[in-house]
Amino acid sequence: MKNHYLALLIITLISTFASAQVAKGFGLRAGLNYNANGDYFDSVSTNAKNPDRNIGYHIGVFGKIGDKIYLKPEVVYTSTKSDYDADSFNMQKIDAPILVGAKVLGPISVFGGPSFQYILDSEFDGISINSIENDFSIGLNFGIGLNLNKVGIDVRYERGFSNNEASFLQNNNINPDRLDTRPDQLILSLSLLL
Repeated sequence: MKNHYLALLIITLISTFASAQVAKGFGLRAGLNYNANGDYFDSVSTNAKNPDRNIGYHIGVFGKIGDKIYLKPEVVYTSTKSDYDADSFNMQKIDAPILVGAKVLGPISVFGGPSFQYILDSEFDGISINSIENDFSIGLNFGIGLNLNKVGIDVRYERGFSNNEASFLQNNNINPDRLDTRPDQLILSLSLLL
């Protein structure tokens, strides 16, 4: 099943570059994420720990088809971190948003669409987590952007649709700890249309 998702991600990447060749163009995108994941439930306590938000980063490519109304597929490497008291959860993933946008006032546009996410690696307090419920998940990505010639800046919000728990044993406990890996983040990006 994992190979099917990886194939879908590769097809999205290829279609991003192929579609950009026949339309507006393609470019590079990078920026910062203000991120938190879901709640952490340790095996000893019944109370959930809410995460503290942290700064992460992303870098990737995009294609743009159209002008006033446009389609913008992207493939982005994202690194995030969430803190739970003294513990931290780090995650690296590939995001593939497929956005539909519209210019609303001069260089200002609004956009939104699904974001396909594939988790590459995750670690909680130095322990590598291999038991995430779904390595592949879907979320929502929407925001507002300002484009001046070939340079753009946008602010967007991303949220995973469904819980995506990781479970792992810590400190030789019998019951596993659980962590919701679903992203909840504000994203600031700078883009350059090539």
